[in-house]
Amino acid sequence: MNYKDVIITVAKEIQYKMKVYNMKYILFIICASIFNIGFAQQKFIQSGKIFFERKIAQITLMESMQQEGEDNMFAEEFKKVFPRIVTDSYVLDFNPQGSLYKVEKENTENKYLMSNFKPMEDAFLTQSFSDSTITFRTSVFENKYLVKDSLAKYQWKITGEVRQFAGFECKKAITKICDSVVVVAFYTDEILVRGGPESFNGLPGMIMGIAVPRLSLTIFATKIELNNNGASLNIPLESKPKPVRRNQMVGEVAKGIKQWGKEGKLIQWIISL
Repeated sequence: MNYKDVIITVAKEIQYKMKVYNMKYILFIICASIFNIGFAQQKFIQSGKIFFERKIAQITLMESMQQEGEDNMFAEEFKKVFPRIVTDSYVLDFNPQGSLYKVEKENTENKYLMSNFKPMEDAFLTQSFSDSTITFRTSVFENKYLVKDSLAKYQWKITGEVRQFAGFECKKAITKICDSVVVVAFYTDEILVRGGPESFNGLPGMIMGIAVPRLSLTIFATKIELNNNGASLNIPLESKPKPVRRNQMVGEVAKGIKQWGKEGKLIQWIISL
């Protein structure tokens, strides 16, 4: 092989290796782009609005409160007058700093067995993740409360079960309130904010579903509107009534219902959500 042939052979080999290198580089860029797209879709959900549907099977709950063998002459009449299930719509605005949970609109068709089931139009609940505080406005019977306290802390146990809510795959977790009332939650780690409806929080992502079997209660997400520019939280500025801590409110209510038996416990569970 003469000098010219050597030059041609080396040039062809370099050209071939450059083609292989370029192809590998192109494949690397494609794979990296696909990964980044998937990563962005999963990790960039930090603010928006989630719509929830809260359902209470109030007739089932009433029946569970009856003593075994008890003859309640009003039970059958209640079934004729009140719907078995009452449904209300709630909305949760969220961003990395906090969340605002409130009723979206009142369902005027609903008839509630207990006044504590009925949503207050001016009620709200905010969770602030920047300073780990909670603020909410509620009423129990004729008394209105404005509660300001630290975020509730829950001992969650994550299981392997998954369910779909509002298009998101959600993992199951379990905790308890009031020492014995089981709460089942479903959360997605595709939404970074570690909040949820009511005062629930502390899971590795947004809580999209809540079920409390002893209250015959479910709160499930139905749809979500994302706002990657950052959702603003229009939190009401409250000065009245005078803010109290949560245990103060619970203590006052407990004094008034200590002789109410099962119904009293039920009310305590509701205000502990």
